[in-house]
Amino acid sequence: MNILNMLINDPVVIYSFIGLAVLLGICGFYVYYFLKHISEDKK
Repeated sequence: MNILNMLINDPVVIYSFIGLAVLLGICGFYVYYFLKHISEDKK
């Protein structure tokens, strides 16, 4: 339980999770963007 408490209260871990969320959001946007344009290009 001490490790979980440390992870929740450590600002470095919180910033890392925020950075990962932003990175995954950008990756998801690019996947959507390229798949949309590939499907429109085939029409």
